Amino acid sequence: LHLVALNLPSSGDVRADFQCFQQAQLAGLTSTYRAFLSSHLQDLATVVRKTDRHHLPIVNLKGEILFSNWESLFDGSGGQFDIRVPIYSFDGKNVLTDPSWPQKVIWHGSTAHGVRLVSNYCEAWHTADMEAVGQASPLETGKLLDQKVYSCSNQFIVLCIENSFVSDPQG
Repeated sequence: LHLVALNLPSSGDVRADFQCFQQAQLAGLTSTYRAFLSSHLQDLATVVRKTDRHHLPIVNLKGEILFSNWESLFDGSGGQFDIRVPIYSFDGKNVLTDPSWPQKVIWHGSTAHGVRLVSNYCEAWHTADMEAVGQASPLETGKLLDQKVYSCSNQFIVLCIENSFVSDPQG
C-alpha cells in the first residue's frame, strides 16, 4: 500500500479525502486513496481495509518500504520509520527535503494507537482557526504518530494512504 503526500501543505481546514482521490487520479494511480487522518466518522487505524492490514507493506511512491504492514504503525511506538526512506508527494517531491513544505510536520489527529482525538483534530479537519488545535507529528522524530499539538492555522503535510489494494489483472 502506497503512502503519498498531497502536493502542497495544508491547514487544518482540508478536504483531504477528496484531494487524495483527485491527486491520485491526476498522477495516474488507479487505486483508492484516503487521508491519513482520523475523522469524525473513522479512526485512522481503520482507514485501510481489514483484509489488507497485516500482509501488505506500506511503501512510498517508488516502492521503498516504510512499514512492514499497516498494523505495525499503531503498536503504540508512534509509527517509527527510517527517515532516510523518502515520503513523496503525488507530483514526486520528497516532503522531507523539498522547500514546498517548510514545516516538516504531518497532521494525523490520532493517538499513538490510531484512535481519533476529538479535541485535537481541527474540528474534524474543517477549521484553520488559530485557537483550534490538531494532533500532528514532526517528521524529524522519525515517527508518523508522534503526539504533538499545534494550532490548526499551521500549514503541514497531509498524507494519503492507498486503502484498497487492487492487483493488476494483466500482471
